Amino acid sequence: MKKIFALLVAAGISLSAFAAPENFTSDANHTFARFEYSHFGYSTQQSRFNNTTAKIVLDRAAKTGSVEATIDTKSVDTGSKLFDGHIQGEDFLDTAKFPTITYKSTKFNFDGDKLASIDGNLTIKGVTKPVKLTVTHLQCMDHPMLKKLACGANATATIKRTEFNAGKYAPYVGDDVTLTFAVESIKD
Repeated sequence: MKKIFALLVAAGISLSAFAAPENFTSDANHTFARFEYSHFGYSTQQSRFNNTTAKIVLDRAAKTGSVEATIDTKSVDTGSKLFDGHIQGEDFLDTAKFPTITYKSTKFNFDGDKLASIDGNLTIKGVTKPVKLTVTHLQCMDHPMLKKLACGANATATIKRTEFNAGKYAPYVGDDVTLTFAVESIKD
């Protein structure tokens, strides 16, 4: 009888280690894509997109996952209406033809139990390039107000805007653009 009980307990413990993938949807009030670049070497300009959404699947036990993010290019916020218009123009994002930027993961990379990076494809102005996001932070826990599992993360990457047909004034206005993402998501 003790052997049967021990086997059942062991089976229960090993089955609990195989958690199912969890689906999350980004919280619009706490999810933003930001970008920064050198402006003639005088300063580093920092701007953001006010509307970013993401669908995330995370299986921490199996160390796998996926993310699909969409950025509304017309929601660009530089802090200046004049520059918002420039960024939305044909020389940069051409928001009339390309109203979104997308990122679709191809692989989650773990270092032990820690999500270290995400490989994926970034599409800007109809041009798709592989981009690795470095995950600088990931925290999953019960949300204190919503009483549901929530995950938050920060990630970063650097791209060359000329590779996405958005290179006006390069190299004077920096070609290297640092992207940073702050994502908070709630389990579906």
